[in-house]
Amino acid sequence: MKIKSSEFDRSAPNLKACPNSPFPEFAFIGRSNVGKSSIINLLTERRELAKVSVTPGKTKLINFFRINGSWNLVDLPGYGYAHVGKNERADFNEAAADYVERREKLRLVFVLIDSRLEPQKIDREFLAWLEGSGKPFALIFTKADKLSATQVQTNVAFFMKTVFAGRAEPPRIFTSSSKTKQGRLEILKFIDSMLAERK
Repeated sequence: MKIKSSEFDRSAPNLKACPNSPFPEFAFIGRSNVGKSSIINLLTERRELAKVSVTPGKTKLINFFRINGSWNLVDLPGYGYAHVGKNERADFNEAAADYVERREKLRLVFVLIDSRLEPQKIDREFLAWLEGSGKPFALIFTKADKLSATQVQTNVAFFMKTVFAGRAEPPRIFTSSSKTKQGRLEILKFIDSMLAERK
């Protein structure tokens, strides 16, 4: 897939405010500071399409980006972010959960995982919930340039063995780096194949 156009459409605070559009959607979500904005900018090759922040949890809304005029890339608020009150956090997580569970145009959720870390409790809890929702998802292991290729492979294998042990069909996995552009073509090819299935 070649990205010919990518533009911000709108932000929505909840499911009701999401756009009523005919376009299929691919959502991206992950723990705070996992590099979600960087991956979105990598995929679209636009440095500032999604705002990158050093402050965890900067994204508090559901952000929609129109890609090639034919599908939506959806930036979901990260889970477990800091610097907010308990009430705000509850509302925030409810909005993302409502979107995942009830959005009819959602084709797939990409869950971003930091390749440098051992399986985190919050990632495991979110993935367990996501599996329970019945929505299809794939994993993107980010920041692969921070480690050797061998260490990344070792960490990914350990994560999959720990979190998805016994699964008949574990989710599709990708490794990525916004610095080296690793994973970009593979992820876009995967999205393209899913779009082609429904044509």
